[in-house]
Amino acid sequence: MDFNKEKYNRQLLLIGFGEEAQQKLLNSSVLVVGAGGLGVPVLQYLTGMGVGKIGIIDKDLISESNLHRQVLYSVADVGKSKVQVATERLHALNPDVELLPFNDHLRVENALLLISLFDVVVDCTDNFQTRYLINDACVVLNKPFVYGAIHQYEGQISVFNYQASATYRCLFPSAPENGLVADCNANGVLGVLPGIVGCYQANEVVKILTGTGEVLFNKMLVINILDNSHLIFNFQAKKENQNITELKPDDYQSLCSSFILNNITPVELTERLVLEPGIQLVDVREEFELEICKIDRAVHIPLREITLRINELNSEQPVVLICHHGIRSRHAAEDLMSKGFSKVYNLTGGIDRWAREVDDSMQLY
Repeated sequence: MDFNKEKYNRQLLLIGFGEEAQQKLLNSSVLVVGAGGLGVPVLQYLTGMGVGKIGIIDKDLISESNLHRQVLYSVADVGKSKVQVATERLHALNPDVELLPFNDHLRVENALLLISLFDVVVDCTDNFQTRYLINDACVVLNKPFVYGAIHQYEGQISVFNYQASATYRCLFPSAPENGLVADCNANGVLGVLPGIVGCYQANEVVKILTGTGEVLFNKMLVINILDNSHLIFNFQAKKENQNITELKPDDYQSLCSSFILNNITPVELTERLVLEPGIQLVDVREEFELEICKIDRAVHIPLREITLRINELNSEQPVVLICHHGIRSRHAAEDLMSKGFSKVYNLTGGIDRWAREVDDSMQLY
């Protein structure tokens, strides 16, 4: 397939890249899991550089708190689907690229099929369970995946399952329990950090697809944007982690679970509360967040304690989980379902959306 040489002129001029590498990009396909802080720069640069086919999977909606780091979106996009808006913007950036949006979570039920359609997978998620699902599906299908993660001012980048290299499980044999490691919704994140890490991830993808440069496999790059330190440490493959032949649903909880989660909007919840006063509202945020704003009738059980305090809830009555934007509460809701609760709902958009649509006297943060 021919390509527009003028569009990619600056890449074609590079010694060691040229037309052959550009053609390889055009003939390649990449699945980006997550269209948030890491996914946005990955998607923008891979699209701009001319990767032929890019899949985008994410079921989240754009919130105002995303905008300081997810610069593909704007204020006018708040409340819209990330994959829908991302696809529109990326198509405008480079109409030559085939964009395949999947408005869904990566789950046990769809992981093998979706990943089988692409050459490389890029992990732009923010939870351990999905990373293990990505890893195991990539091992089963013999696909490389590019890893990126952020924590406060630190970023991590690596490539797993590349040419018989170490897998994610070789470095991290098991995930911490839900709630023990907070995501950026609880810890915060400086806007530039996911942009930096995402650019590193996109660079690794290009090297894998074109055969240029040295791919970051069996190595982890750790960067700290406060002191500009860059560290690389090595690790080794473990044979037992390279022999995965199937996905085991019990190994993946939270976003990866096979449960179908019921969502409820703030307006819908206000109507239900009138008709069903027995509904249990559970706020899984941290104590300091409740000091800013809260729904008075909600019980406070932090996410990290939800499974420990499950006996405080009535499994026969509906339970609605609440957090800031609906991410942590979704994890908690699926934890409850895994323990036998059947009437579980996640408050879509969290207390932020509640404040905007139901109680405008509530302080935003």
